[in-house]
Order: sequence, then C-alpha cells, then structure tokens
Amino acid sequence: MAALIAENFRFLSLFFKSKDVMIFNGLVALGTVGSEELFSVVAFHCPCSPARNYIYGLAAIGVPALALFLIGVIWNNHTWNLVAECHKRGVKNFSAAATFLLFGSIMGRAAVAPVTWSVISLLRGEAYICALSEFVKPSSLDKFPPEHGAEVLARFPCRDVPANLTKFRDEVTRRLRYESQLFGWLLIGIVAVLVFLTKCLKHCCSPLSYRQEAYWAQYRSNEDKLFRRTAEVHSRILAAKNVKHFFGFVALDKEEKELVQEFPVEGVQPSPQWNAITGVYIYRENKGFPLYSRLHKWAKGVEGNGPTPEGHELLFLAS
Repeated sequence: MAALIAENFRFLSLFFKSKDVMIFNGLVALGTVGSEELFSVVAFHCPCSPARNYIYGLAAIGVPALALFLIGVIWNNHTWNLVAECHKRGVKNFSAAATFLLFGSIMGRAAVAPVTWSVISLLRGEAYICALSEFVKPSSLDKFPPEHGAEVLARFPCRDVPANLTKFRDEVTRRLRYESQLFGWLLIGIVAVLVFLTKCLKHCCSPLSYRQEAYWAQYRSNEDKLFRRTAEVHSRILAAKNVKHFFGFVALDKEEKELVQEFPVEGVQPSPQWNAITGVYIYRENKGFPLYSRLHKWAKGVEGNGPTPEGHELLFLAS
C-alpha cells in the first residue's frame, strides 16, 4: 500500500518542473493583468438594468476566463502529446493516477491566465458590483425609501440615480466592493497554498536528485530547440529539392544555398519513426542509464513504455 501511494505521488512532479515554467507562468499572468485592465477601460459597460446586470457581470468575469483557459489547453504541447498517445497507443501504459495527474498538469498550466483574470476582476470589483447590486436587500439599508426597489438598485453601478439616493449608492458600492475584493484575496490565498503544497510534494516525491532533475530539464529544453531548428532546416532543404525537381531550378538566397550544400537531405523519416518519438513520455532507466525523452529512447533502440527485464520503470512523467 505504501509503495502504491509513493508511486502515485511521484506523478505530482508534473507541475512546475523547472524555473522556465515559473517564468512563463509569470509572463502569462502579467499579460492577463494588462488585458483585463484594457478590457475594463474599453469594453466593460454595465447595462444597469434588472436581470441583465447579473448575466453581464458574470459573463464579464467568466467568459474571458473560459476563453483563456481553452487557449492555454490548446497551446500546451502535453495536450497534443496526450492526444497522440491515446490515438497511437491508448492509455494502457498509464495508471489511473498517471492519467489523472497528466490532465492535472495540463489544466494547472492552462488555469494561470483565467485565475489571474478572475482575481483582477474581483479586486477591481466593477463586474461584481454590476452583477449583484440589484440583489442588495433594501431593508439592509438604513432609511432607504420604500418606494424604490430592484430597478433603482440596478442603476447604482451607472450612478444614474436621484440625488436623494446618492448616499445609498455609495454604501451599496462600498459593501459590494468589499465582498468582491475579499473573494479575490481568498482566491489568491487558496492558489498560493496549492502551489506551495504542490512544490513541496514535487520535491519530496521526485525519484531524481535535484541536480539530475535540473539536467533533465536542460536536456528537454535543448532537445526541443535543436529538434525544431533542425526540422526547419531539413524541411527547407527537402522543399528546395522538390521545387528544383519540378521546375528544373530553385531560387535560393545565399544562406539557403549554403544550407543545401552543407546538409545533404536524401529523404524523409518514415512514419514509424515519427510515431516512436511522439506522445507522452514516462521517465525510465535502461540498465541503470536514464532515458530522458522518447527521442533519446528511440536513439538507444529501446522499445515500449512498459517495464522490461533490462529496464527499470520509475513511473515519472515528463512535463
């Protein structure tokens, strides 16, 4: 039982694998703050009408957050690695904990922008005041004129009220802004605690030493950069050869001519090779030597993701 629990907790290292991730998350958060400020100035206009305020206020907070979340999921490479893994191999090589925490990694990174948007919206308070002003009970306001009801309260965010109701408008706005900012600070606190606990569990449950984990992160980053750069050059040279074959010549600039002469390309890689290096990777060792990626595993000629007599499966997902 203890071994099973330890195995499942190892997957928590999916989150915040490197400082690069933290920097990226910070940049996403800053960009979201700027976008929210721009949205509030340019696009937010409370309708100040009963029944419409609530829908508009919630939409101003929730719809952009949902859009940012979906964009985060789409831009995450793990999303498409998981799709490729399910399409080509299924999830038979992953336990329920691995699958759950892989989804958690994708959702966690995608949640940075929408959480930031929600927090800033709540701290500003405008959308919250617009949504809930009509639901303030007139009886909770001292000496509020009984002839006025939800219609007048709904107009408070627009300051379109009779002069004798100005002090009530200020009181309602102050009360709702307090509630909105309270929820915003609580959300910040909850997220901070979750991040702290995740970081602690990640360092405690990781099967790798700190230095090896840092090396692994550097290897993945360098492999990805070199692969993308080489793929771009390879595809350009191959395209040049095919264009030349069709027209009899190809118009290349000086740099492209040097590339064609320096790197002869004979053909393309077969689909089985592309499939072998695509998908979710589970860290493993073969005869005591680490295999840091699917490309590394393919280069070493190691097949499959499951444990073998020659290899030891550490059940540790790459982020």
